[in-house]
Amino acid sequence: MIKIDHIALYTKHLEVSRAFYETYFGARSGAMYYNRNTGLKTYFLSFADDTRLEIMERPDVKKRLDKELSEGFIHLAFSVGSREAVDRLTQRLIADGYTCVGQARVTGDGYYESIVTDPDGNRIEITV
Repeated sequence: MIKIDHIALYTKHLEVSRAFYETYFGARSGAMYYNRNTGLKTYFLSFADDTRLEIMERPDVKKRLDKELSEGFIHLAFSVGSREAVDRLTQRLIADGYTCVGQARVTGDGYYESIVTDPDGNRIEITV
């Protein structure tokens, strides 16, 4: 059986990013890995279904300006179980100062979802 082991993303704010995924999406963080030769710092974040996200910070990583419409990975999607949970989490994130770039709605392919951005501006879909 083939399955995705983990997905990784660079951040400019490692601890802020870790706290975001722990606070809003129930991530459990492993210990920080640090490579003193490159300055790379990473955490593996685990979620309830054993999916893992590796968040990484490195001093020489450049900011990606176009995070909306460009080739490559474009968002992470989290299933929260119900429309009400989508609405609650979306409103909580907005109240806490995060940007909502897509209010909760039913999409053309039948998903009920909202879209918010994480501390680095990456798109996060919140869906049933």
